Amino acid sequence: MAGKAAAPHSAGFTTVEAIRPVLDDWLGRKHGSLSFRVTQVLSGHGCFGKYLCRIEREPDARCHHCVHCGEDTAQHTLAECVAWEEQRRVLTNEVGGDLSLPAVVRKMVDSTESWDAVVSFCEDVMSQKETAEREREILLTSFPNRRRRTGRRRRADNALFRPP
Repeated sequence: MAGKAAAPHSAGFTTVEAIRPVLDDWLGRKHGSLSFRVTQVLSGHGCFGKYLCRIEREPDARCHHCVHCGEDTAQHTLAECVAWEEQRRVLTNEVGGDLSLPAVVRKMVDSTESWDAVVSFCEDVMSQKETAEREREILLTSFPNRRRRTGRRRRADNALFRPP
C-alpha cells in the first residue's frame, strides 16, 4: 500500500526509526550480515510475548523468563530481562550501556566487533527463547491456538488453503 506508514510505537516504526539516522552507513557497511534471530530482535517479530499475543499464539504478553515484568518485547529481552543478564553483560562490554535500539544499531554500523556482539547475543538468547516456546507448545495446558490441529479439523482447515 503506497503511502501507508507504520503506526508509531509499532515494531516496524521502531525499526525504521532506529535505522533511518544511519541508513547510508547501514547500506554502505563492509561488515556483518543479518541472521533470522537478529532480524527478530530488530523487528520485534519473534518469540516475544507481545508479538505472540498479537498473533493469538499466547493468551497474554508476559515474559516467561522473568517473574516481575510487564510485556515481553524485543526491547525487554535486549535491555531488561534478568534471564539474559550474562549475555547482556558480554554485549554491553562491547557496545556500551545504552541498549536502546537506535544506539545498538549505531554501534552495529560502527564496528565489526559490535556487530558480532549483537549477533552473538541475538543467536544465544533467541535460540533459548525458541526452545522454551516449543516446550510450552507441547504442554497440554497451553493456549489452544498454540497447539497444532490434528485429524478432521486440521484436514478441513487445510482444505481452505488448497489451490483452485
